[in-house]
Amino acid sequence: MTILTSPTLECRQLSKSFGGRAVLSAIDLQLNAGEYIAIMGESGVGKSTLLNVIAGLDTPDGGELCIDGVPLRELDDRQATLLRREKLGFIFQAFHLLPHLTVAQNVALPLLLNQMPTERADTLLAAVGLAGRGHDFPRQLSGGEMQRVAIARALVHRPRLLLADEPTGNLDPDTANDVLQLLRREISSSGASAIIVTHSPAAAASADRVLLLERDGLRQIAAPVVRNT
Repeated sequence: MTILTSPTLECRQLSKSFGGRAVLSAIDLQLNAGEYIAIMGESGVGKSTLLNVIAGLDTPDGGELCIDGVPLRELDDRQATLLRREKLGFIFQAFHLLPHLTVAQNVALPLLLNQMPTERADTLLAAVGLAGRGHDFPRQLSGGEMQRVAIARALVHRPRLLLADEPTGNLDPDTANDVLQLLRREISSSGASAIIVTHSPAAAASADRVLLLERDGLRQIAAPVVRNT
């Protein structure tokens, strides 16, 4: 017998405007469990806005958004917060680490909020190359190190859906490659899904599908060819 499961994410005709200017229009997207996609596009076309709408940080003006088969418009504020806390991981372009918490405490925060054991925080810090830095504070880290902490924090509670805004933007090529491999391993091992927004051909090439965001919606394109030099 075949068991049918809902897609991790469904977006139907999503739209969003700011100040009367349409930023997103007619966005249709379906993401299945274990699928990893990259979204590319010109600066200012709305890539970060799309991630914010999916994450519930911005409210769409129109359309339907479902996570694990649950329409977000049917949730009250508390239910939406609990869904984001449990099912989503978000790697922000600006990191958003809490300055008064140590590195380890920043990474462990999703575990604490979900009432889960915190031991996995050390495992994730080691996986992103920051073993032994757990007692440091964000002000003691470089931009690339803060990016890696943000990645560890987003993955630590094994979210169903990972959203990443330029996750390798502050990393050197070798570290970026290590992070992309970590994302793939975590997605594969947990059956999660992921969307990365990126300008990097190497990051996009690591995805199962590559979509181009344009003013009139999303369309699938061929993965960039990355040549070693």
